[in-house]
Amino acid sequence: MATSYTFKRVEQKYLIDQAQYQALKKAMEKYMERDVYGEYTICNLYYDTEDYELVRQSLDKPVYKEKLRLRSYGTPNADTRVYLELKKKYEGIVYKRRVSLTLKEAENYLKNGQLPFKDSQILNEIDYFIKFYHPKERVYIAYDREAFAGKEDPEFRITFDSKIRSRFENLKLEDGDCGSAPLNTDYFLMEVKVTTALPLWLVETMSELQIYPCSFSKYGQIYTDNMEQLMRAVR
Repeated sequence: MATSYTFKRVEQKYLIDQAQYQALKKAMEKYMERDVYGEYTICNLYYDTEDYELVRQSLDKPVYKEKLRLRSYGTPNADTRVYLELKKKYEGIVYKRRVSLTLKEAENYLKNGQLPFKDSQILNEIDYFIKFYHPKERVYIAYDREAFAGKEDPEFRITFDSKIRSRFENLKLEDGDCGSAPLNTDYFLMEVKVTTALPLWLVETMSELQIYPCSFSKYGQIYTDNMEQLMRAVR
């Protein structure tokens, strides 16, 4: 049985060093707690056109952009639940549309066009995207995540991603989470996810620690680092 999910929120990213990471986590203790999953590994397959049109458009920082990925938590097998996700961003607001399938169902759909179920608005949107762009799996990206939720507002979340790694071969989630590392391992990618304004305590803490927002895309950075090699391969 497949399940559909919809999210709408602001997501802001920050690159922080070890000292900022430790100080911020100390400040968070009063207001936040680990979410139900705590620490885990996220594995993704990103889909794009033959000439990487979607990531190239995204790097131009348009008002609207979208991407498609298949995500698992840890290394899956054929019967593991995974998430096929269409992520859209418009004027700084993130709209996430995703369906939960088994890995076997997802692969049958993405490779053979076999719809896993019908009468789903989210799957209809994903299906339209696929028929419009004809995307293929282009890169595997995995990272280790620590996730925290607000004690009073569970919708307020902060995550820390580290050990970001990627590969352009063996593009299957079930092939393990190994890959080369594009980021300095001394740094963390922090994401703050809110449906309203940032709480005052967080704004003040980040100001004291000189933590400033940045524009950073894992897929975009990995594509940029490997752009010449990737574009030669499609010529």
